[in-house]
Amino acid sequence: MPRLWPRDGLWRHSDLLTLWSAETVSQFGTQVSQLALPLVAILVLDASAFEVAALGTVEFLPFLLFTLPAGVWVDRLRRRPILIAGDFGRAALLATIPAAYLLDVLTLGQLYVVGFLVGTCTVFFDVSYQSYLPSLVEREQIIDGNSKLEISRSAAQLGGPGLGGLLVQALTAPYAVLADAISYLGSGIFILAIRKDETAPERATKDGAGSSLWAELKEGLHFVLGNPNLRAQAGCTATSNFFFTFGFSIIVVYFVRTLGLSPGVIGLILSLSAVGSMVGALTARRISDRFGIGPTTIATTLLQGPAFLLIALAPKSSPYPFLVSGGLILGFVIVVYNIVQVSYRQAICPPRLQGRMNSVMRFMVWGTIPIGSLAGGAAAGIVGLQNTIVIGAIGGSLSFLWILLSPQRHLREMPEPIGDEPVPTELVAGLPSVGDPLTAADDAA
Repeated sequence: MPRLWPRDGLWRHSDLLTLWSAETVSQFGTQVSQLALPLVAILVLDASAFEVAALGTVEFLPFLLFTLPAGVWVDRLRRRPILIAGDFGRAALLATIPAAYLLDVLTLGQLYVVGFLVGTCTVFFDVSYQSYLPSLVEREQIIDGNSKLEISRSAAQLGGPGLGGLLVQALTAPYAVLADAISYLGSGIFILAIRKDETAPERATKDGAGSSLWAELKEGLHFVLGNPNLRAQAGCTATSNFFFTFGFSIIVVYFVRTLGLSPGVIGLILSLSAVGSMVGALTARRISDRFGIGPTTIATTLLQGPAFLLIALAPKSSPYPFLVSGGLILGFVIVVYNIVQVSYRQAICPPRLQGRMNSVMRFMVWGTIPIGSLAGGAAAGIVGLQNTIVIGAIGGSLSFLWILLSPQRHLREMPEPIGDEPVPTELVAGLPSVGDPLTAADDAA
């Protein structure tokens, strides 16, 4: 008799499955609000393209302001309570939008404030989340764990926008945001159910001396900046995020005002496009094993630009094949890239530095998102919506050069964890000293 549930791998890992359930619920709600929030601005508050792009900017501004200190706090505290607080906080904040709409007091200013505060909760949640996974599973299970979590993201991208479009049309955009608030509440309840005890981290620097926020933060900077592969990964992702956010910041405005698509059709197109993300999540490990980490990273990054161009060049008379095919390719390569790169840095980083390593990487790669969003909104008013997307596609396609010109291009297998790497002095020139210099270690690549 066939088994209804697999017995191997992580399929019997109860805590990972609970975290996976939390992520699944949260991701579906997030996909709804990612469509509903800009539609609130466009359809309810009649916002301009720049104002819609500015909403994306304030949502990601906390990644510039708070990511680095968040990494220090994550390495000082247990990660699970931070995840729970982040979920419940986001649920309460998003619930204020339908409440304000019901009372006829909703303003663009409130959207900005809620977006900023939700982004702040997300900073702490994301740094904790990526640092928490390696404590739940074994090192050799990290790619498998990330792949399963990415399946949730891809499934949400597949069904969430379609659901969001239907909710916006049926309930109006502000009430559709309530679905995301409920999803964060459900995610927090799932994380409460994780049973594995989490040991409180020791607050000490590498040499055993007493810690301070700056001393601990500098260790994280040293680890990332001292590793040429992590530097290249950060540069590649930051460049890609800037240019693709440059184009995506006005994509919903482009769909509504240039192509004349309804919310339901927009949601359906995004859902169909997300099939590529699902395929990427299911095949990332096999692709990485077959071709190697470096070649896989280069190939997936190189294909992002042409895929985005298909969306930008969609004709008004028949845009759907271009939008869906471009989205399919884009979803596939982005998910494969994310799984391989996140798994790589989790695997090589010492446990005591996971939070700071993730926070430094997040600061560098997500810090370009609000800048790209604001620049894209400004560009749309100068060169037009379609040309803004074209510029984003061309610029983003060049991000592969960071990996091509680094030692990571030769990397094939997941390396062993490495020690703290010395940072080149020119990269942190002027930073005050905090004890003995960090010890050198062989580069895993």
